[in-house]
Amino acid sequence: MTNQDDLTLGRRVMAMIEDLAQHTDEYGCLTRLYLSPAHRAAADTTLDFMREAGLKAHIDALGSVVGRLEGADPEAPALLIGSHIDTVVDAGRYDGNLGVVLGIVVAEALKAEGITPSCPIEVVAFGDEENVRFPTNLSTSYALAGRYDPAWLDGKDADGISLRDALLEFGGDPLGIAALARDPARYRGYLEVHIEQGPQLEARNLPVGIVSAINGITRARASVIGEAGHAGTVPMTMRRDALAAVAEMIGIVERASSKRSDTVATVGVAQVQPGAINVIPARVDFTLDARAPDDAVRHAMVQDILTECEAAAQRRGVSFTIEPFMESPATPMDEDLMAQLEEAVKSSMIEPMRLASGAGHDAVAIANLCPAAMLFVRCKGGISHNPAESITVEDADTAARVLLQAVKRIVA
Repeated sequence: MTNQDDLTLGRRVMAMIEDLAQHTDEYGCLTRLYLSPAHRAAADTTLDFMREAGLKAHIDALGSVVGRLEGADPEAPALLIGSHIDTVVDAGRYDGNLGVVLGIVVAEALKAEGITPSCPIEVVAFGDEENVRFPTNLSTSYALAGRYDPAWLDGKDADGISLRDALLEFGGDPLGIAALARDPARYRGYLEVHIEQGPQLEARNLPVGIVSAINGITRARASVIGEAGHAGTVPMTMRRDALAAVAEMIGIVERASSKRSDTVATVGVAQVQPGAINVIPARVDFTLDARAPDDAVRHAMVQDILTECEAAAQRRGVSFTIEPFMESPATPMDEDLMAQLEEAVKSSMIEPMRLASGAGHDAVAIANLCPAAMLFVRCKGGISHNPAESITVEDADTAARVLLQAVKRIVA
């Protein structure tokens, strides 16, 4: 485990996290949306961090901060390390930011030890992982993978500002996006460190774990239409209650996801019409979010949900329609890179644990460019996307040293 008397790297990480947390668009909480003034300030701070660490750095056309440490052979395929510096609304300070800072700290440590890697190392701070402000999907990391969707530029935020206009105001360049695409032959792999955003590591009393796969996601909007009626006069046996039907369907979603391993499904939104205390609900619109690290398993779960919901609707005399609007495939992590992380974990005298990620990450996009792997760091209570996000300096130090050992093994 980490030497409790030497937490140099962990303290460095926590200090940099604290500096980044000062940049927010909302007073009293941490909100840093893509291309906002706070994002620009955080990008400038990250740029300073990279240059202070000895990296040659710049902010690219989409607002990502890119730092490069040259290797003994500048033409050798490079190793990418990264994560994101945008946040959700009223966020915690570690989601995304931790992985960026750890990449910088590891590059800094290599230079401090006088180690010249065999190949270049690039550290990237992406700006649009959370996809909160604009209707995008990992746009800044997909740009590096050569899969940027030009339609994203015309997407607008809640204030009617287009991504294109916000990018220009930020200092970016819409015309420079195509040139951001990397040549896969020039990259040997991508490493990303992230808080777990779940309770498994804490339950096992482990500071870090190796991500085996990033869950595939199915999202859909569903509607159930029944018939409104007086809450006091329509007998229970004669009702076509849309909300009662959806209550049964929510139970179906819960059962279908609970009977399989590593699957989750959630009804996160339900809107009831007409929404009066004395009126039988006539219509309910709700959402489905289904996830699993194996696409075949996820598809089977979703099909079970649909079949059972349709049967429930028919039995209750209501109509049921569902429209998928997002299908994101599962992303398995690269076996060779996972093995390197696992050996680094073992060298720190920590039991290696592999676990799937239920949340999406920039690694999903970068896996289209080169092999990718992730290291999770224990977070208190498994809490994320919340100001209560918390990790210890000891775990930050452990993560830094594990990442450093893995990088040394890869670029030796």
